[in-house]
Amino acid sequence: MTCPTSQRHKHETNIISSIPFFASLTVGEVDQVEKLFRKKNYEKEQIVLYEEDTSSYMYLIYSGKVRVVKMNDEGKEQIITIHKKNDFFGEMSLLDNKTSPATIIAHEDSVIGLLHKDDFQQHLMSNDAIRKKIIELLCSRLRESWEMIKILSFNAENAQDRVLSLLDRLGELYGVRDDRGVIIDVKMTHQQMASYASVTRETMSRVLRSLEKSDVISILDSKAILLNKNFFDTRSNGKRQ
Repeated sequence: MTCPTSQRHKHETNIISSIPFFASLTVGEVDQVEKLFRKKNYEKEQIVLYEEDTSSYMYLIYSGKVRVVKMNDEGKEQIITIHKKNDFFGEMSLLDNKTSPATIIAHEDSVIGLLHKDDFQQHLMSNDAIRKKIIELLCSRLRESWEMIKILSFNAENAQDRVLSLLDRLGELYGVRDDRGVIIDVKMTHQQMASYASVTRETMSRVLRSLEKSDVISILDSKAILLNKNFFDTRSNGKRQ
């Protein structure tokens, strides 16, 4: 009979192996990397890393979700992104210590592994294969940044365009497809979605109601958002509802 502890360890090493610049490591090397991550349980809304600490750590999500936020002058969150199980982030800060600081908050109960930059530099940067994978990853991160800029690039008057672009992006990142369309599998309040798209909460609620009335989206009983067929027709045709 397989020991639960062994199953958990195998699951954790599989997550490590799924990280692009660790994928080429041997099983023994992956085990060594896994031991470098300091795992901890976080409750929903608990701070994982404060802004002043984010340049010192890379983090890996073993379970749950976290959101990456900046606080504006009024103390309100501007969501940069949301990360889910098996996602990782912060590797660039371990390379140059210049990554823009942000606060990491548990979006739901989560298990997070933190890798300190000293361990990263000492144990991993001497591996040529890892350095090559890091370059590839940086290109991927740049493309993600372009997608975020696209969401924010619309004029303030085009709030609906911003919301549509946000929903499109959330569907790509967290979408679960079924015969009705794509369900966005991440729970966000209207305020959180508004901060993501840089619109007011009132505007976000108004636009979502309009999109629902037009059968572009549906709000399910679970409060999740379903992107209907009309949503994808609208996006592919470049129409603005």
